[in-house]
Amino acid sequence: MMRSKLTAALLAVLFLTSACGTDAYDATPLPAKTIPTPTPAASAAPPAASQACGNPLASYAAISPLPGPDALPAGSTMAKIKTRGRLIAGVSADTLLLGSRNPITGAIEGFDIDMLKAVSTAIFGTPDKIELRVISSAQRIPVLQNKSVDIVARNMTINCDRWNDIAFSTEYYRAGQKVMVPLNSKAKGLADLSGKRVCAPAASTSLDALREFPKVVAVPADTHTGCLAMFQEGKVDAITGDDTVLAGLAAQDPYAKVTDAAAFTKEPYGLGMNKDTKDLVQFVNAVLEKMRTDGQWTISYNHWLKPALGQAPAPPTAVYGRPQ
Repeated sequence: MMRSKLTAALLAVLFLTSACGTDAYDATPLPAKTIPTPTPAASAAPPAASQACGNPLASYAAISPLPGPDALPAGSTMAKIKTRGRLIAGVSADTLLLGSRNPITGAIEGFDIDMLKAVSTAIFGTPDKIELRVISSAQRIPVLQNKSVDIVARNMTINCDRWNDIAFSTEYYRAGQKVMVPLNSKAKGLADLSGKRVCAPAASTSLDALREFPKVVAVPADTHTGCLAMFQEGKVDAITGDDTVLAGLAAQDPYAKVTDAAAFTKEPYGLGMNKDTKDLVQFVNAVLEKMRTDGQWTISYNHWLKPALGQAPAPPTAVYGRPQ
């Protein structure tokens, strides 16, 4: 009975989330042209791809010094965005703590959104010149490739495969994959869930990691909120994902917990951009560097993540050196 009431409450919040708000749009459709499926020959050569990628955390060198809103380079991507009057960003609206819609105010807020506000401030002199477009995990790369958005801030892990399709900023947060289970479960990790149904979002590195545990039954969903709904309805036995995401899910369900075992993957988050906008990547890297040094990164962490994940670590160190 209690779980039924909790599920009903969750559905009510989701209804409010989709029905209110003024700073985001309906989910952005996938582009009509589908992304080609890799041929067997192409997918059989990951070592070569990795070698070409080099260090996946290495991004393009930051612009130095960071130009002010009135001194953006003429003809640059940033100048074009300023002329347009808004930064267009792909975000989540249901990932509590990172990017979720406040059911009272309708505003989408969280740690990821703070990264975008810093970019908006650097371009416009104000944090509010952002058009937020709600996208799923699977839409992150397509909307960058078809230039529906300028930037994606949606807990996206930097890796070599994705560098083939888009460009990344330097790392702005280091997460790790864990497991959320019922409160009375004795499981510590995926190795303890043989034969159990474990949910993760489609087209996510969390779902990819389930391949390392063939005895687990992988169940994809559009979003982590979709996983939570199935978890509360008893359709899956556990949810796997980044510790940041699971902390937000557990905060919504008093009958769930995140296992205390160490994370079994490293998930370095980066802001995604189109490969043709290297100047924007360099500009964003300068913005992130400023956030690391002036304390804004730590202020944002303490506001959103400290209650769930503990004392703020040092911000991830920027790594440069990607060939132009």
